[in-house]
Amino acid sequence: LMVSDQRYDVPINYLCIHRTMAVQTERYFILLGSNIGDREQALHAAKKRLALALGEPDRVSGIYETAAWGKTDQQAFLNQVISGMSELTALEVMEAGLAAEKAMGRVREEKWAPRTIDIDLLYLGDQVIDTPVLTLPHPMLHRRKFTLVPLCEIFPDFRHPVLGVSNASLLEDLDDTLEVRLFKNAQ
Repeated sequence: LMVSDQRYDVPINYLCIHRTMAVQTERYFILLGSNIGDREQALHAAKKRLALALGEPDRVSGIYETAAWGKTDQQAFLNQVISGMSELTALEVMEAGLAAEKAMGRVREEKWAPRTIDIDLLYLGDQVIDTPVLTLPHPMLHRRKFTLVPLCEIFPDFRHPVLGVSNASLLEDLDDTLEVRLFKNAQ
């Protein structure tokens, strides 16, 4: 499989998702987003739910407001990136996010539809995974300003494990012109 855009053409290795005998702690990077209801409260509630499964994040970006991406005829989103250490596998982290979305009333009926909460696993350490249920790094991460701006606030130097460049370099090279503005500083 090839990941391809205007600047990068690199192969992705197929890896199995499994629990090894030795527990390994990895840094997770998760993007939270909301554009229905009390958006800020939804981000806060998602962080609390994820902390129960993953442990408290040790880095939290500010909250950014962005016009909708993909399907643009909807309310603006609030987005935030959280990061911390976890012993869970990538699949378990993804499942924790899906469970939090479901508990908060997320219904998946249409791609890029409005949502109470969206929880995307961006990275889990330097793992590269390409399966029918999970792709890491997130396959659209390097194309989305609303993801890279808060990610660069807390981890500008982290290197994309496939593309081999830092988050800051990805943001600098980005063609996405969507306005991303700081809504609230990190607390």
